[in-house]
Parts: sequence; structure tokens; C-alpha cells
Amino acid sequence: MLGIEMFGFKALWSPYFLCTLIVITVLFYLLTIKFRNLFPDSEPLTKKQGILFFISMALIYVIKGSPLDVMAHLMFYVHMIQMATLLLVIPPIFIISVPVWVWRRLLSVNIIKYLFTFFTKPLIALIVFNGLFSFYHIPMIFDRVMQNIWLHAGYSIVLFIVAIFMWWPLINQLPEHQTLNGLKKVGYLFADGILITPACALIIFADTSLYATYSDPAVWGKVMALCVGPATFNNLNLSGPELFSSMSLVHDQQLGGVLMKVMQEIIYGVILAHVFFEWFRKDQEETNQQREDLNPSLIK
Repeated sequence: MLGIEMFGFKALWSPYFLCTLIVITVLFYLLTIKFRNLFPDSEPLTKKQGILFFISMALIYVIKGSPLDVMAHLMFYVHMIQMATLLLVIPPIFIISVPVWVWRRLLSVNIIKYLFTFFTKPLIALIVFNGLFSFYHIPMIFDRVMQNIWLHAGYSIVLFIVAIFMWWPLINQLPEHQTLNGLKKVGYLFADGILITPACALIIFADTSLYATYSDPAVWGKVMALCVGPATFNNLNLSGPELFSSMSLVHDQQLGGVLMKVMQEIIYGVILAHVFFEWFRKDQEETNQQREDLNPSLIK
């Protein structure tokens, strides 16, 4: 098997993308720490928020700027790990990491307010996210998107945004945006898990390779040329992704579907536990408050 180091430093480590994320991170910390006093309704950035924002940026780089991104063009299961991280791990971390006052500032912009008001409605959020995710993994659509750098980048950004919309009713910390609580959050998570299952099942139970991106040398070559650069790829004279893995295309594909579903179940399980204990804590607080309110009348 060949090693991916042949693709070169620029393709493997995406220095320009790294610089962009560093700039975004620096601007975030400047806004929330150094220049926070310019905003009268601001609050100090907590240590937890600062760490979580750094983690979200680091994870974006790992899955989109590190050698993992090149590997995702060689092995489908790595692509599915990439998608699970981008859509199921990073968005909730990112939402929590941004201070409430920053979210309120963003949502004061009319177009952003309209988008969030409409697309974070629970039913719409579930349908749009799972619909776009499933649509993306239709073989014809997937192969078309992967062969166009602008379609690929644009669809990835759109998927990330709708993932934020999907996670928003569960994770956001703004009291005025709490559209779900208690049992409704549990139902929302179960519905989300069910809706994502058909796309995973299609991939897991297919007995042939579905995607020309990984099975057709001509299509794969075009995709790789976009990923690592035409000049670099043309000088390597590679025939297909099988040179980099001993796994068959079908097994690679099935493993990708299984990993996506397993990661989704684990992540949703963690969030479900958080939702349950938060629900239990609030219920206990309300019960204690009611007892305190009743005690004076009982004494009388």
C-alpha cells in the first residue's frame, strides 16, 4: 500500500485554511475579551466557552485541513467519520462556546433572525437537516458534488449551517429561544435518529459500490486532482484508491455507514443523558420551590 505523504505538505496540511481558522479564532477572542467593553450588554467570556471555541476550531481543521481530508478522498469510511464530526460533534460545541450576548447581537440582524426563526422550528430543522444529508449521499448527487470544488465547499457549508439549526433547539442557552424542553427534547432526539437511519441503511446494506468517486478511476482522478492540485496528482500516475487500502470498496462503504450510525447513536446518547439530567434538575428545583411557597401557608 502507498502512503499519503506523496501528496506533499500543502495538500496534507492546508496552510491557508489553517491561517484562516487562526484569524477567526483571534478575532473571536479579541471580540469577547479585549473589545467586549464596547458592547454594553456583554458578559465576560468564561473559561469553558474559550476552551470549547478553540476545540471547535481545532476539530474543523483536523477534519477539513489535516491529512484526514485527503484520506476521506481515498476511503469512504474516513469520509463518514469526517461528516459525523462536522455535523454531529462540532455544531453543539460551537453553539455553547459562543456567549449568549454574541448570539443576541447576531440575531438582531434581520436576515439572520429570520433564518433562525424559520429554520430552527423543530419540525423544519429535522426535515431540512436530514433531507439535505440524505440528498447529499444519493450516489449521483454525491459524485457530482465531489467533482466540483465550489459545489463541494458550498454544500459542506450549507450542511454545517443546517446542522447548527438542527442542534439549536436542543443546545442554545438563550431563554427566549427555548422552543423545546423536557420530554419534547427527548422526542426530538429520537425523531432525529430515526430520520438519519435510511441514508445509513442504504450505504450499509448495499452489496455493490455506490459511488463512482471511489470506484471509477476517471472520476476518482478528477476528485483527487481537485483535492491535492492537478499538477501534483498528474505527476503521480495513480490508478485508484485501492492503492492506499487493503479493504474492498464494498466493505469500505459498509464500514462508513456503520461508523456514521454508531457515532450518531453515541453522540445522541450523550446529549440525551444531558437533557434528561437537566430536566430532572429543573423538576427538582421547581418541586423545592413549590414546597417553600407552601410552607408559610401551612404554618398559618
